Amino acid sequence: MGRRLKRWLAALTALIVAAMWAFPVYWMINSSFLTPLTISRLTPTFLPFGGTFQNYRNVTNDTPFFESLKMSVIVVAVALVVCIVFATLAALAISRFRFRGRRTFVLTIILVQMLPAEAMFIAQYKMISGLGLLNSLAGVSIIYVAMVVPFTIWMLRGFVAGVPVDLEEAAMVDGCTRLGAFRRITFPLIAPGLVASGVFAFIQVWNEFALASVLLTDDEVQTLPLWLRDIAQQSNLGAPEWGQIMAGSVLVAIPVIIFFVIVQGRMAQGLVGGAVKG
Repeated sequence: MGRRLKRWLAALTALIVAAMWAFPVYWMINSSFLTPLTISRLTPTFLPFGGTFQNYRNVTNDTPFFESLKMSVIVVAVALVVCIVFATLAALAISRFRFRGRRTFVLTIILVQMLPAEAMFIAQYKMISGLGLLNSLAGVSIIYVAMVVPFTIWMLRGFVAGVPVDLEEAAMVDGCTRLGAFRRITFPLIAPGLVASGVFAFIQVWNEFALASVLLTDDEVQTLPLWLRDIAQQSNLGAPEWGQIMAGSVLVAIPVIIFFVIVQGRMAQGLVGGAVKG
């Protein structure tokens, strides 16, 4: 009875914590369907009965939502592909080869992660401005790749190091080249690491605001976080349009949720497919 009571208490505690964590998300979605008059009432409305989609129509029709969405998708796709390719090759090099400067390279990766991002804003701005890439897809993509590559290398290094080198050597004895051994043996085993690293890079780039506000000063070229900032700054007689702000927040969060749902299935497949069969 004592063990069962402890299990029930632990489950109840977990449910309470989960409800506290999920309530702000629910409140955001709920408020996005409410009219400004309903939101301004002193009595909170917990269920959007009689709600409206007008907030979503306003933020999609009266603002450059689709242009900002296109910009964010392209930037994330470029940064994600380039980051995964470079990080995988770098993790493979520092895990499988012994070369001069290897420890210095690994130490540099750690030190770069310790630097606050705000400390490099001026240098990054001057560099991109000198290249003539301000307010451009190429400029912000370069900075985002440089931002997420170090930690991605560090993550993938652990996954590559966890794969026994004997497996690759056995494949090369059977006739595979080093590249073929990596493609057929190592790559399937580090697939969960690639997925986890991709999720980290996607979320970090998709939600990034500070760098984008420095590099993308033109209103015609902006990512979704900057678009959401513009909505929040708009006001009607000094009162923020909370319904539109919440609707914009939901639209920004939906792609992240869809991406995670898709990747979650791939992650499970990678864990099962990466098992070593004897």
